[in-house]
Amino acid sequence: MVNVSRDEITGGSLVRSLLFLAAPLVMQNFVQVAQQVVDTFWVGRLGENAVAAVGVNFPVIALIFSVTMVVNTGTQVVVSQRAGGDDDAGGRKMAFHGVTLALFLGISCAILMAVGAETIIGLLLSGEGVTALATTYLATYMFGFPFAMTSDAIESAFVGWGDSRAALYINVTAVLVNIGLDPFLILGWGPFAEMGVRGAALATAVGYAAGLLLGLGMILRGRDGLTFTDRAVGFDVAEYREILEVGVPSGAQHAVSQLVRILIIALVSAVGGAAALAAYTIGARVASVAFIPAQGLAGAAQSIVGQNLGANNPGRARRTTWLGAGVAAVGLTFAGVVQWFVPELLAGLFVADVSPVALKMTVDYLKILVLSYWAIGAWYLFNAGFNGARRTKVSMVAGLLKYWAIRLPIAAVGVFWLGYEVYAVFWAVTISNVVSTVGVGLYYYYTTNDGMLQRAAEKATASAE
Repeated sequence: MVNVSRDEITGGSLVRSLLFLAAPLVMQNFVQVAQQVVDTFWVGRLGENAVAAVGVNFPVIALIFSVTMVVNTGTQVVVSQRAGGDDDAGGRKMAFHGVTLALFLGISCAILMAVGAETIIGLLLSGEGVTALATTYLATYMFGFPFAMTSDAIESAFVGWGDSRAALYINVTAVLVNIGLDPFLILGWGPFAEMGVRGAALATAVGYAAGLLLGLGMILRGRDGLTFTDRAVGFDVAEYREILEVGVPSGAQHAVSQLVRILIIALVSAVGGAAALAAYTIGARVASVAFIPAQGLAGAAQSIVGQNLGANNPGRARRTTWLGAGVAAVGLTFAGVVQWFVPELLAGLFVADVSPVALKMTVDYLKILVLSYWAIGAWYLFNAGFNGARRTKVSMVAGLLKYWAIRLPIAAVGVFWLGYEVYAVFWAVTISNVVSTVGVGLYYYYTTNDGMLQRAAEKATASAE
């Protein structure tokens, strides 16, 4: 697979560096979504209630993964800046602290969520059948959360170091194990008992464990100089504090967005029932596939921005963000055109026996979503530009405004005052995507013209001395 060196990241072709570092991340995101698609496919054989039960867990699990975002962002950004400043020993040390922090937080979150699964799901749903299935899925899924969080921290360290291939290998392993186990555990193929949604969650947990084993093997053996040396191993409070300082705003942004999604799920369930929940779930799954290139570009851009600021190249960091935003916006526009013309086909790929009502809602939602695809692409890249400069608080505020000041109010007004029912939610998603991206793009233009990246470079180089 094509690789890109640290010298190329900080001084070679910017297009080549961005695309080559992003390529494994795009592939990684594809395999992650493939896992979700396959899970939804097999669970779809169990009926709409099972699909809705798994769907209601998406934002809940994503909210839990806000803790993972704290460690991932902090680890990736600091490792990238230290690597860009040729502080390899400091980068290895930060990687070790990121992995150990992830393990501790992962175990703590898993225990709390497994115990409180019934209460959490009960706050969102009222239908007894769907509620019981959703609770079972969440409680089982949490067994794999410590594995997921720790392997994600290893991946983030490698990506910050400039080795995005390692993250791809870890994810491919996890997904292949998950996909291979799905039909056996969900439907009871072969010698296995049919476990339904519990089997789907268990297959995912085992996959995470397999990915973690590979990740630990790679970082202990060492890849491209990133390994746990004697100097890297230790428990330095200042290192943990630096991860949290950089990562907490990013995790908070993720958390507030997922809280709104949870409220949206409850709203969709209240006004549209299982059919609307299925439509919303399918729409989210299709969109997650379309967003993959932008997410990969954002992950690459975040590392490239961090390394160039560590190397005192603020102008190159700025160009990375704008180039990535343009590529992502154009790419997602083309994806949206495809989605506009074949929404029924896309819906059928997820749930074969969806009801006519749910199918119509799904088709309408998919067409509404495409109107904001260009904005979603640029949104990821602008946030990456701020995050790579350690300005994660900006991304946090932008997320707060997007979800709490725009999306939720529009959805609530449309449902309760204008009577548009679930379609108010669909339009709220698209409108909030467009308005927030225009706003954060203008702010990035203003702050970079005001010297934000130069100050970030000075801070990064000073901390490496």
